[in-house]
Amino acid sequence: MSIESTQESEPTVFGNDAEPRPHKRTWLRVIIYVVVIGALGFVGWRIYQNQQANAATTAKQAAALLGRPVPVQVVPVMQQPMPIFLTALGTVTPYMSVTVKARVNGQLLPVKFTEGQEVRQGQTIMEIDPKPYQAALDQAKGTLAHDEALLKNAAAQSARSKALYAAGVVSKESMEADAAAQGQYQGAIESDKAAIESAQLQLSWCSIQSPINGRIGLRLVDPGNIITANTTNLVIINQFRPIAVYFTLPENQLPQVLAKLRNDKQMPADAYDKGDVQKLATGQLLTADNSIDTTTGTAKLKAVFNNENEALFPNQFVNIHLVMEDRPNALVVPSAAIQSGLQGSFVWVVNKDDKGGNKANMQPVKIALAQGQMTILDSGVTPNQSVVVDGADRLREGAQVLTSQARQPGGAGGAGHTGGPGGGHGGGQGPGQGPAAGTGGRGPGSHQSKEQQ
Repeated sequence: MSIESTQESEPTVFGNDAEPRPHKRTWLRVIIYVVVIGALGFVGWRIYQNQQANAATTAKQAAALLGRPVPVQVVPVMQQPMPIFLTALGTVTPYMSVTVKARVNGQLLPVKFTEGQEVRQGQTIMEIDPKPYQAALDQAKGTLAHDEALLKNAAAQSARSKALYAAGVVSKESMEADAAAQGQYQGAIESDKAAIESAQLQLSWCSIQSPINGRIGLRLVDPGNIITANTTNLVIINQFRPIAVYFTLPENQLPQVLAKLRNDKQMPADAYDKGDVQKLATGQLLTADNSIDTTTGTAKLKAVFNNENEALFPNQFVNIHLVMEDRPNALVVPSAAIQSGLQGSFVWVVNKDDKGGNKANMQPVKIALAQGQMTILDSGVTPNQSVVVDGADRLREGAQVLTSQARQPGGAGGAGHTGGPGGGHGGGQGPGQGPAAGTGGRGPGSHQSKEQQ
């Protein structure tokens, strides 16, 4: 057989041997797919069973919890006198403040005060070396004595000239010249007296006295330094009793404040600490500034406090409460009891059920005004009724509750100064302060009653 015939027949033989191989591969793929699908199905079935088991367990736990009382903290609704006031952030300022400066030049002698002590008006606190000014005074007195002697001689000469003129011995011009000389010395004496007064005044200024009653600060210049008149600051004296507080209110609140001030002639103002919790002092509103700040839309007001215990200190930030009126029988609840929903504000009240247990019910309320930790209500609750202040997020209508008494909020609320003209609530939070204005980045936070809104 030839080589060509052999080469042509080989592909046919190989083709016949490879023909069943694709068939075997197809069956192998089918088997693998069946195994994979079966495994995935088994895994999905197990996951489904686990989910059903977890859902059943959760349902059992939820059912068990539904029958278990919810622990909550409650407080009774209080009925008490409450003030209505406007609030503002203010800055304590000395009623009078003096920066002491020397009125003459000279060397500063040892000071006559202790830093921080109380000083009285007219009390000597510093001295400047008086020797140069004493010498100037003595010189002025010597000049006066010299000119007085010259005047005496000029007066005698003028008298002689007048007698000689009457006898016809001297001319009229000579007599008038002697009289004029006498007048010149009289004028010189008047000038010498003024020089003496000026020298005495300069000498008195060497003794530096306190111009006001107040507390002296830290000295700004040490003894021994040369002082320049009307330039060098020596010490600052601030008056603490009384003391003033400057604060701002929005321009829309200014008319009612001024109207009450005109009608009542006085308006109480209470100063609270920066946290608006502790009452520091009670004073009176003095007046308002004569213009409104156009950049902020606020008006500056001034209140005065006796500050007998010195609870207020210059540049201290305080919250001012301007008392507008008092409500004698206000229904008061903690601000934490107020909740908000689709139907408006409400509280959770605790009532007795048929079995003698306690259950929680949702009670809509009408808010009159609020401030800080306390809220005054117009309606919705009765005195001594228990309201929930903690645990309200787990309550539902009619849920069984296990109650415990919560601590009453203290601070301003306990003092009866927590009410201010009303503001908004949300999620049991107290009312926010008003827009920032004035110093300290916080402005007058005020709350208006719903009638005013």
